[in-house]
Amino acid sequence: MVRKNLFLAFAFSICFFSGFAHAKGNVTNDPSWNRLTEDQRKVLSPLSSEWDTLRPWQREKMLDIAHDYPKMNAEQQERVQRRLNKWSRMTPYERENARKKYQAMKELPPEKKEALKQKWHEYENLPEEQRDQLRQSHQDAHPPQKSAQ
Repeated sequence: MVRKNLFLAFAFSICFFSGFAHAKGNVTNDPSWNRLTEDQRKVLSPLSSEWDTLRPWQREKMLDIAHDYPKMNAEQQERVQRRLNKWSRMTPYERENARKKYQAMKELPPEKKEALKQKWHEYENLPEEQRDQLRQSHQDAHPPQKSAQ
């Protein structure tokens, strides 16, 4: 289960940080959850229970998403909501691993990025049973490591 979450985190990070989060150059006032607008709270609702514990840079990225959300089409908005829900269910350890994997992916040469995207697309198109078998074989070959927290 941990490996699946890490994989989801990695996939989420690639899309999340590459497509929706962008620096605006303006530093926000770092508002508490109660100071957000109704529209911001609606978009960011999966993060409501932890909003006040997020770091300022994390809040800023989330506010960027909320700002851009009305300009997105329905499919993009649905994708953002799915990703925020997945992200909100991850542990801090899983999130940190996702960030590290995203950074590693970002530093890959373009041809390796494309090859990885192609493999991911192939994986997504497999029947669920085959994906389960692949996940299980990966878990058997790479048992989860205990975090040193």
